[in-house]
Amino acid sequence: MTRQDRLAALNALATQRILVLDGAMGTQIQGLKLDEDGYRGTRFADWPVSVKGNNDMLNLTQPEAIKAIHKAYFEAGSHIVETNTFSATTIAQADYKMEELADEIAREGARLAREAADEVEGASGIVRAVAGAIGPTNKTLSISPNVNDPGYRDVTFEDVRKTYIAQVRAMAPYVDFFLIETIFDTLNAKAAIKAILDFRVEAPEYADIPVLISGTITDASGRTLSGQTTEAFWNSVRHARPWAVGLNCALGAKELRQYVAEMSRVADTRIIAYPNAGLPNAFGEYDETPAETAAFIRDWAKGKLLNVVGGCCGTTPNHIRAIAECVEGVDPRAIPARPQAMRLAGLEPFELA
Repeated sequence: MTRQDRLAALNALATQRILVLDGAMGTQIQGLKLDEDGYRGTRFADWPVSVKGNNDMLNLTQPEAIKAIHKAYFEAGSHIVETNTFSATTIAQADYKMEELADEIAREGARLAREAADEVEGASGIVRAVAGAIGPTNKTLSISPNVNDPGYRDVTFEDVRKTYIAQVRAMAPYVDFFLIETIFDTLNAKAAIKAILDFRVEAPEYADIPVLISGTITDASGRTLSGQTTEAFWNSVRHARPWAVGLNCALGAKELRQYVAEMSRVADTRIIAYPNAGLPNAFGEYDETPAETAAFIRDWAKGKLLNVVGGCCGTTPNHIRAIAECVEGVDPRAIPARPQAMRLAGLEPFELA
């Protein structure tokens, strides 16, 4: 099945049901209990710095394990899985002195997910898609890392755009979507959007790859780390015309519901949401069971808030299986037609009808 055929099938399916995204990659990788040597493999046995925790490099050193995780999520009911490329950028890989490998990591992550999708799709006959995961990097464009110099930035907008366009270029042959996710800084997200738009000009054969955008409400303040409310965030990124927009991470489904409801109210596109398995305990682990998570998601679905749903930190194939079962037979949210208006944003939204 071609990318165009998969997108057409997903477009049709999305009018009939709530689509299911996968769950956490990091949680499954932690379950592998890899030590330093497990991360390094043979190729990086003599790497000069510690690499344990660089989950994306496992695309190179533990490819079969990563592919197996993707397949487990597909078999649990996911229609779409995310590539293991959250940090596959030169900026993020600098922590491990692997900047020159970022493109290869991104390409192999996308290829492994595509292989898993094709194998499961071929066996089931049900469309299986791949979303190229584009994380926020470990830098911020909106906030100074130096409390004594508010104007200082570690990186420029152009630095971030360049690292993103390289990642997009590497993943494009294998993915069905680009997913800009876990957005804590809207300016970083806008650099990713600009990179994708520039890539569409550079490589028009990939210009039909849609964009998914998912922000992160960091705490009970109801704002992103860079200070925006949900509606202000949407106003800032709506020009990208995303296939779906929504929220993920930081909060569990119980805490995230009100912000997903707000995004559902204001966005005239599909809604995607994938909360954590509750809030972390004192040891940084997640205790919410699949049944508990699914009960919250069932409420979201019956409230007509969702078009695409999955899980973030702490969620497993069992969580996704429970989520898939709980949304089965529930109609997806209808995309609203909002009245024409000028909609702007700073930290707060502004609308002029």
